[in-house]
Amino acid sequence: MGAKRAAIGAAAAVGAAVSAGFLVPGTAHAATTPAIRTVFAGDDAYVSSTRTTTNFGAAQKLVVGVADGETKTSFVRFTTGSFPAGAAVSNARLILPFDGKPSLDRITAYPVTGAWSESTITAANQPAIGSAISSAVPNSSDATVTLDLSKVVTQAGTYSFALRSSSTTAATRILSAESGDGKTAGPRLVMNYAVTEPAQPQTCTTGALLVPNCGVLWGAAAGGFTDTPRDTALKNWEATTGRTSTIYHTYHKGDEKFPTKAEIAMTQDPAHPRVLLLNWKVAYGSTWAKVAAGEKDARIDAWANYVKANYGTQKFFLALHHEPENDVQTAASSGMTAKDYAAMYRHVIQRLRADGVTNAVNVLAYMGNEKWMAQSWWKDLYPGDDVVDWVGLDSYVSVESGQYHYGGFADLIDRKPTGGGLGFYDWSVTNHPSKPIMVAEWGMYHREARPTSKAAAYDTVLPELAKHPKVKAIVYFDTAKDDTGDRNIAVDSTPDSLTAFRKVAASPIFNVNLKN
Repeated sequence: MGAKRAAIGAAAAVGAAVSAGFLVPGTAHAATTPAIRTVFAGDDAYVSSTRTTTNFGAAQKLVVGVADGETKTSFVRFTTGSFPAGAAVSNARLILPFDGKPSLDRITAYPVTGAWSESTITAANQPAIGSAISSAVPNSSDATVTLDLSKVVTQAGTYSFALRSSSTTAATRILSAESGDGKTAGPRLVMNYAVTEPAQPQTCTTGALLVPNCGVLWGAAAGGFTDTPRDTALKNWEATTGRTSTIYHTYHKGDEKFPTKAEIAMTQDPAHPRVLLLNWKVAYGSTWAKVAAGEKDARIDAWANYVKANYGTQKFFLALHHEPENDVQTAASSGMTAKDYAAMYRHVIQRLRADGVTNAVNVLAYMGNEKWMAQSWWKDLYPGDDVVDWVGLDSYVSVESGQYHYGGFADLIDRKPTGGGLGFYDWSVTNHPSKPIMVAEWGMYHREARPTSKAAAYDTVLPELAKHPKVKAIVYFDTAKDDTGDRNIAVDSTPDSLTAFRKVAASPIFNVNLKN
């Protein structure tokens, strides 16, 4: 019987790891799984104070207590087996099944040191017994008694215990391993443990409104204010920066029909998944008020028919008249007040929906300039949560110390209005908490004739994105020369600028699968 092996049974309950805050695609989040392991005694026997040289290892019962002047002590040994890496035993208990009714006296477990075998152990050669570690008093109706061994059984190993009863008149019989098949009967050690396992890397994907469930969408408009076709410019920019631009930002106005064939082709390249961000100045040649009144409904309807015929149901971002603050006129008769803009925006979106355009995801792209944010009319630009899917921001910073808007990414996304108040990011999160934020245009610039490293400014991007989790997309505007501002916004204006920008582009937070 010394060859008898401990039998191990395990039952696991499913556990889950919950993470909060900014999730990084490709990062494994640990999952904790609780489990239970049951081990039956590998050796068990009892010894007698009066029959000191008799071995009872083959008996189908263990006995504890005093009866007729004879004191009986039982011994049990368990081998837990190995646990998975990282497992921690949180609870261990010894369960003793009774053979008949127990004596209503305390049963106590003691640690045992020294070697012993169930086939040779006797009172004369029994190992040393230590101090009590756990005890319990059974009821007469109990089929088992449980002793808590959590303080002793804390990891994988072999554990031996002696069992005694406080009874001085009657013995309690416990079923031994020999009472069954020798593997799954008798005393058992039950252990609760938890296994911390690395989960599969987080996979980030876009949802119905193109909002990623984790990570940040990466985008760009390239070749601004040049004769290079925008699709060619973007492909060149992608090759330079080392990452496909998931968002492809283009600009249109008036009666133009778009997306163009070239733009459509850019979003149908399976090797480079992209989604369009289409800027449209619907009121070109008119006013916001006139568009809201229906003057350009034919323009809206014609574009809706074009989109349905040429782009089907493929999703795209739509920004109506980006940076409206710059075009606001306060005179009511101008047709270009902030409220006129909001009315225009609502009318166009509702008209497109009525025309059956269901694949547009609407972005309101503010300038977020401190002068405009301080105006009393600034709040009137917002047309309503029902027609805005994303709150957008177009914002830039200088990398020349002492120049206008000098700073890093934090200054870019949370610029405060003149005179104080909430910065743009905090304003958006406070007033429109359900809306994701898109930095629809951003860039770091220096004056065209004064090349200055942008590396330090680019180094602020990733830390600030981690601090601003509502930002779900950033779209760079790349040009070596803008139209009026004497700004070089190109990422490669100096070698170290490009090196720093490529490090930003390589971040796994931009590994978002586009479901479109």
